[in-house]
Amino acid sequence: MYIDGSILSDYFLVGVLLLIVASFIAGFIDGIAGGAGLVLVPSFILAGLPPQIALGQEKLVSTIGTIPAIFNFLKSKQILWDYVLYGVPMALLGAFVGAKFILILDPSIVGKMVVLLMPIGLIISIIPKNKTTLQTKETKLKKYILYPSVFFIIGFYDGFFGPGTGSLLILALHLIMKMSLVSASATSKIFNFASNIGAFIAFFIAGKMLFIIGIPMVIASMVGNYIGSHMTIKNGDKFIKPILYGMIFLLFLSLIYKYFIKGA
Repeated sequence: MYIDGSILSDYFLVGVLLLIVASFIAGFIDGIAGGAGLVLVPSFILAGLPPQIALGQEKLVSTIGTIPAIFNFLKSKQILWDYVLYGVPMALLGAFVGAKFILILDPSIVGKMVVLLMPIGLIISIIPKNKTTLQTKETKLKKYILYPSVFFIIGFYDGFFGPGTGSLLILALHLIMKMSLVSASATSKIFNFASNIGAFIAFFIAGKMLFIIGIPMVIASMVGNYIGSHMTIKNGDKFIKPILYGMIFLLFLSLIYKYFIKGA
């Protein structure tokens, strides 16, 4: 179950405690700007979980852990439901398909594509934007083709690899749908929850989850998500921007290492 010579193999309780701390930190970051997987997946692998189980475990923790953040944003009335109603099914479907692929294919190709696209996303996100919360004109092409396609692609990435999905969703909602960062952060939690469920189902069917050690990690993640989302609602856009860009940058560096340095 655990890799020989790892922390979980040789010092089980110490390994679990460290993963609980990592889950809290990941939840806090996720409640603000997404990106819990950037902490969780490497932590699980370093602790001694095989890669596919590490990805499945991340879905277990993230799916349930994000619920407090969703309730916080529901109370703040920042979620824009018009986008949720037709976007969530696509995010869920995309994540399920992506997770099924990761169980049979090498994710390096998708990872390299993300690495190449990340600088473009960062450059676009730095360009000054108007403070409008919604587009003034919605066309049928955008509503029924562009937006669902974006949610399916991000959902697919979430199921296929995962880390940084929350940050990518916030950027998509902010840059493409023209939401404020607070509304984008709030609405992204619904989409991320849906994509997590899609991937969760696929990994659960494949038996790639460890519920015994996952329960305390889920609790820690829920506490972190609650605190992080509360700080987002209280402090607004200025609080989100540096953390969002920081998470995107960390994702970029981690993927460069994973697919171009380590995998070279």
